[in-house]
Amino acid sequence: MNVHLKKTLSPKLLWGLGVGYVISGMYFGWNLGLEKGGTFGMAIATCIITIMYVCFSFSYCELSCAIPKAGGGFDYANRALGKDIGFITGLAQVIEFVFAPPAIAIAIGAYLNLSFPQIPILQTAILIYLLFTTLNVLGVKIAATFEFFITILAVAELLLFFGITIPHFSADNFTRNASINGWSGIFAAIPFAIWFFLGIEGVANVAEETINPQKDITKGFGSAMLTLVLLCVMVFVAAIGVGGWEEIVYKSDGSLSDSPLPLAMAKAVSKDSLMYQLIIGVGLFGLIASFHGLILAGGRATMELGKINFAPKFLGKINPKFSTPTNALIVNMILGIAALFTNKTGEIITVAVFGALTLYIISMISLLKLRKTEPNLERPFVVPFYPILPIIALLIGLVSIITMSYFNPVLALLYFGTVALGYIFFKIFYKTK
Repeated sequence: MNVHLKKTLSPKLLWGLGVGYVISGMYFGWNLGLEKGGTFGMAIATCIITIMYVCFSFSYCELSCAIPKAGGGFDYANRALGKDIGFITGLAQVIEFVFAPPAIAIAIGAYLNLSFPQIPILQTAILIYLLFTTLNVLGVKIAATFEFFITILAVAELLLFFGITIPHFSADNFTRNASINGWSGIFAAIPFAIWFFLGIEGVANVAEETINPQKDITKGFGSAMLTLVLLCVMVFVAAIGVGGWEEIVYKSDGSLSDSPLPLAMAKAVSKDSLMYQLIIGVGLFGLIASFHGLILAGGRATMELGKINFAPKFLGKINPKFSTPTNALIVNMILGIAALFTNKTGEIITVAVFGALTLYIISMISLLKLRKTEPNLERPFVVPFYPILPIIALLIGLVSIITMSYFNPVLALLYFGTVALGYIFFKIFYKTK
């Protein structure tokens, strides 16, 4: 029976995965942070988080090249800090990859609903789950190639959006009511700033399927991060400058919007124009790219827990026909569809961010620990300016998770309670094996 993942991924496909995992954050979700801090509050939060991600990406590259396994942060923590912290890291990673896709699926439904009000959002989201889980079951090469091409379309769409809206940029619009809620607004906007980049670490989860992980992951990770930073700046400036931040946060009925780019486009061109329809139609590619990519990474993260009996063993099984983690993909899909029924995009995003920050913090601690305990570990890529970069990522991650817990006490209790409950079950299960 085949128990190994196929090595089929090149740097080009890794770039497609890295950008694809994240690019939906440019299309929706980030705009909800404007309600918390205004333009300047969200901008400051985004600058801080961008610094964290740049430092984190370089640091994570060292780990993923030295330990190229599908569990990503879980494998690094398990090796550096032991099985208990390893399990907590793995569970946090799974929570991130399980809760991020439902938020994107709801946004896909919302984008379609803009042009076709008769299409129900929830049913569309469920159908999208079934379709792309099936695609991932069929094989990683097929899935990654699809991801690459749809990511190119998504990037092209953002460039088109920027080109159409930036001529209508107004400094008055950009600075109108630009700072709300002071410092508290900056901290409250953090989870939505993280949404700009959340998921980039998923590149590490396909390390076992990379042809030459020691070289290719560095190239894929680095080029993806550079692309995302540039797109983030372009979208932020153009979308707000065309009409002010309120115009891309609130719909006409006063409710929060999951589709800020069409709202911004409506300030630059007529809703009946070809360009407006194009931004909606092609805009779906960005959402689909991230949805599909996170499903791919999430399947590997869940599989790795089952593979070494940190979770039910069936989750670690590899499909002998397609060489993909079919069971893990299906279980993640069921959990994601269950989350859809809450219909609360902001809350789902926040829970996913809690999982991501836990992963980032423990991964940086793992890097620092491995440098001391395993100085002779082969490291094809070494993070520059060590230990400054991992420490910066660690400190910003700690501040972020503390402030998020302060501003979202109920969701923090739900998240940390789930992790604690999972850990208790892990201890009981693992001791009896």
